Amino acid sequence: MPRSSPSSDDSASCDSKPAGSDAGDSLCADLATTRRRYLALTGVGLSATTAGCASTSSDRPTTESEIPEPTDETSDDLETIEDETESDEDDAETDEDDTETDEDEPESIDDLPLFDAHTHVIPTEARGRDPLFAEQLVEWMDTNSVDRAVVLAFDAPEAYPVQAPSGWVLDEVDPYPDRLVPFCTIDPRAVDGTDAAAGRLEHYIDRGARGFGELKIEMDIDDDRLEPLYELCATYELPILFHTDRQMMRDEVGLPRLENVLASYPEVDFVAHAHGWWSHMAADVEPLDLGRIPEGPIEAPGRVWELLAEYDNIYGDISTLGGWNALTRDEAYGQAFLESHHDQLVFGTDYLFPGHQIPHFALFEQFDLELDAWANIRHRNTENLLR
Repeated sequence: MPRSSPSSDDSASCDSKPAGSDAGDSLCADLATTRRRYLALTGVGLSATTAGCASTSSDRPTTESEIPEPTDETSDDLETIEDETESDEDDAETDEDDTETDEDEPESIDDLPLFDAHTHVIPTEARGRDPLFAEQLVEWMDTNSVDRAVVLAFDAPEAYPVQAPSGWVLDEVDPYPDRLVPFCTIDPRAVDGTDAAAGRLEHYIDRGARGFGELKIEMDIDDDRLEPLYELCATYELPILFHTDRQMMRDEVGLPRLENVLASYPEVDFVAHAHGWWSHMAADVEPLDLGRIPEGPIEAPGRVWELLAEYDNIYGDISTLGGWNALTRDEAYGQAFLESHHDQLVFGTDYLFPGHQIPHFALFEQFDLELDAWANIRHRNTENLLR
């Protein structure tokens, strides 16, 4: 609860100060001491300050000759008293500033912003599901207390049954600049050389793109055709959110190809998503696990833990059931993982169609972290990644 601010008015009555104000108690005590010292030095008003107590002073008026002349020592003491009073006022103002800062501190998880690092808009029906437009996405965000969201594009034809091209995504989110943050992608097979790719990327950036993704294409993650895109993202300081599994952005058990990319492009921040990444939450990974959601308890921490510890340019996107399962299949490991790597994890949902059920909001009740750790996952890490 906010604390009461102490009064800085020297003439204010100490009896009327707010209850429980430590700064006010200190200030009033110092002022009372100051007044007593002044009276003792000058001899003025002593009878008035003791009225109603055991006073034996005469009621006769004091003559001018009885009032002592102030000495140099008295003047010095008075100047010291004034300096001490000003110092007390400064302390009271500092306490008031501290109170204002305390009022801004979040007291619970619900006070923290929530930034979804992984959502979509889809222009037409797909897989029997209705399209998803920006207006509907924002309505869903309002319902679930999501403050802002990254909106990803699908430019490669194999990424989803229908494409959500970068240009269309930028148009769709344009009316919501305070809520929706667009990313863009480029299919390297659809551009003629690095210069053409650079021109297209600059065009998307000029229109508001602040990251690159979802990079979801049928290639190895270290395919030579992707290298110009990685280099361009380094040049333009764009984070790359990629989808890895047995078909898209392929790797092997142990993620050696991904590690090669991380080491080759240390200036690029990569955000890993999907089964190929999250299956490595545990050490015992089989090739089939790269395309499915492993079940059962975790016997030993896997490659994900090691890569996050070794490289500061890799982040984990906890969206989809793959991310949810990685954290909840063994809650003791999930708790330890969140505690040790909260500075490299981003909250995401992969919200893809109207009515899509998302379990991830329950994570905030299921796991127990310090508010500062939750702040990293809920919004800080994503905010720091954006161009």
